[in-house]
Amino acid sequence: MISQEENKISNQENIEPFLEERKSSSKGDSSSPSLGRAGVGSFLDLLHSTYKSYDTEENIDIYFTRPIGLFFALIWKRLGVHPNAITVLSFFLGAAAGWCFYHTSLEWNIYGVLFLMFANFCDSTDGQLARMTGKKTITGRMLDGFASDVWFFCVYVAICFRLMPENIPGTEVKWGLWIWALCALAGLWAHTIQCRYSDYYRNIHLFFLLGKEGSELDSYASQKAIADRYRAEKNWVGVLFFANYAKYCRAQEKGTPEFQKLKAVLTERYGGIDKVPQEFRDEFRRRSFPLMKYTNFLTHNWRAIMLFIGCLTNHPWIYPLFEVTVMAAACAYMRRTHENMCKELAR
Repeated sequence: MISQEENKISNQENIEPFLEERKSSSKGDSSSPSLGRAGVGSFLDLLHSTYKSYDTEENIDIYFTRPIGLFFALIWKRLGVHPNAITVLSFFLGAAAGWCFYHTSLEWNIYGVLFLMFANFCDSTDGQLARMTGKKTITGRMLDGFASDVWFFCVYVAICFRLMPENIPGTEVKWGLWIWALCALAGLWAHTIQCRYSDYYRNIHLFFLLGKEGSELDSYASQKAIADRYRAEKNWVGVLFFANYAKYCRAQEKGTPEFQKLKAVLTERYGGIDKVPQEFRDEFRRRSFPLMKYTNFLTHNWRAIMLFIGCLTNHPWIYPLFEVTVMAAACAYMRRTHENMCKELAR
């Protein structure tokens, strides 16, 4: 059971303010406090309006990443900077981090930590800035979804070139191509799968907690339909984004067969998963909530922490190895538990 302290938004009275705050922030309200006028109270109010739910927010983001991201968003808003420019800036910061992690000296690696931290601040800033200014575009969504892939591609490549001439710990054997194999396994398999399912389970939880407006739970069919519409309009940027996003949704659905069965059961029983009674929503949330710590563990923050530890101690192989062992095991447990939960709820 969820304890009373953990259950911070367990009833409808506490859920409704989240929905209202998200609605107002998504409209790009010009009355949002500027950096010069905003006191501590108004800054915190604006900051809280950016949270999706305390169920799914990680403490590192609540107390560190989000406040700094919002601080920069208010500055960029005053300067008239477009959110897409912030996203593009994060590409260069992530690439710079990779270049720094290629070097073995502590000084270079500290620079790498700082560059990747600021890239992540940009990732937090661009979305907040887009909501504050109303400058939401398909290109922005596409760039934002691509940003972290650019950062970590550069990081993996840097680790590979850094370690190739080094010995595998405890042996006289050079890493050589073995480090490329390890990083390929970490990046193309572990990293991809972990982010895919942590994102999906978080949005499923938010859907049953806050409804459609509080979640980004999308389906392959709906996103393919949007891609087809853009194709008919010959909007190729839209086609590129939504066709790829549809494939991403399809991969999520293929990997969660029991949840897809539960959706079918709820649709048949109630006419749609958005029409299920509050009693079911509460039960789903109660059982899904313990898995949210795994969705947070499998996203950026803890991944970055292990990368920083590995590079700063001159053992960067720790990071990809951690991804394919500890994080892979956590992901497997999360998926198995969620699927079993859905199977039981579908009965």
